[in-house]
Amino acid sequence: MKKIAIFPGSFDPFTNGHHDIVLRGLNIFDKILIGIGYNSSKKNRYFDIDMMVEKIKGVYAENPRVEVIVYNELTATLAKKHGAEFLIRGLRNTTDFEYENTISHMNRNLNPDLETVFLITSPDFAAISSTIIREVHRYEADINKYLPYDV
Repeated sequence: MKKIAIFPGSFDPFTNGHHDIVLRGLNIFDKILIGIGYNSSKKNRYFDIDMMVEKIKGVYAENPRVEVIVYNELTATLAKKHGAEFLIRGLRNTTDFEYENTISHMNRNLNPDLETVFLITSPDFAAISSTIIREVHRYEADINKYLPYDV
């Protein structure tokens, strides 16, 4: 049986840090579904979701083990639909851990077959966050060196 993992997030935008997590995850899993979810706590996206899907698909166009999907449901439910038994989450710091740990407990409660795998962010990408990248872009600075594609 293939080991399928979902890497969920709003990916607004998808950064080099996210890309690093996917590449490292491919050493562990047979297939990774990058799930771009609608976050109910975020009112509006900064980058258009269709553009982000296109950009991320372009990054992995040569890798059939990576798929990009958009979803608007619980991640635990999405995992069941796709036969995924794992979630991948990147952790930059202890604040990320506290937040992600709580979510992993709820996901496990909703779907007992779902295991969350935490990957520690590579030091080169620890300072990169989608929030910071949006702010830098808002003030018209070049963000391309922080992304695995050009905007």
